Amino acid sequence: MPIDAAKALAAEPRTGEITWDRRDVQLYHLGVGAGVPATDADELRYTLESRLHVLPSFATVAGSGSPGVISGLSMPGVEVDLARVLHGGQRLDIHRPLPVTGRATATGRIAAVYDKGKAAVLVMRTEVADEDGPLWTNDAQIFVRGEGGWGGDRGPSARLDPPTGEPDKVVERAVREDQALLYRLSGDYNPLHADPEFAKLAGFDRPVLHGLCTYGITLKAVVDTLLDGDVSRVRGYATRFAGVVFPGETLRIRMWRGEGAVRVAVSAVQRDDAPVLADTLVEHS
Repeated sequence: MPIDAAKALAAEPRTGEITWDRRDVQLYHLGVGAGVPATDADELRYTLESRLHVLPSFATVAGSGSPGVISGLSMPGVEVDLARVLHGGQRLDIHRPLPVTGRATATGRIAAVYDKGKAAVLVMRTEVADEDGPLWTNDAQIFVRGEGGWGGDRGPSARLDPPTGEPDKVVERAVREDQALLYRLSGDYNPLHADPEFAKLAGFDRPVLHGLCTYGITLKAVVDTLLDGDVSRVRGYATRFAGVVFPGETLRIRMWRGEGAVRVAVSAVQRDDAPVLADTLVEHS
């Protein structure tokens, strides 16, 4: 079997040093749509070095995401065809606010392997700490189609009960035609997001936006709208990738306030509110 769950879970973690600076942070913020309007005081917190704070979802690209998902797919016990791989979900836990400039150690391992019948799910965990202690923990849920069915643990369900009532806030965010081209400069150079011919081979009529770009756009909307623009209030952020976004589309972001958390649903306006992010939760102080 291409995935040996026991071997994958027992494999030694991979550790590497990552660094980032204000330029990396500013580039990421621009990649998730910050800076519009360019002179707005709230937007300058994402773009101007003298006022800069760090959106917590930057953790998904800091140090180009090292050790990263691709590295995890080459761990002992895992031999899969990348064409069968889907990024199914993302979970981020923030232990303290991210510094504008940093040097840290990232330790990556496969934390869980689940058997979903027609697919296997790998949970790739990256834990990042600097000399002052833990900074964040990043879990990527990776679906590998056609690799389930060995009788293993199905794992927990990522589905949440639907939010009740009308959302407390609804905002729309336009995705620029060049959004994927800008976002990929933060480290994800998958041609699916830039090369029309490659996108056609993958079954799309044109390149699609990175799921983690939508993830960042959404967190920024929640922070700016319901958390008073205070990035330090974010404690955790989880989502399930339910559909694709094409550059040039508009995202509709619905938010429901809860005790210490915001429920979120994201859809593509031009495609009759086709789901994009589902089971989305932003935990905050």
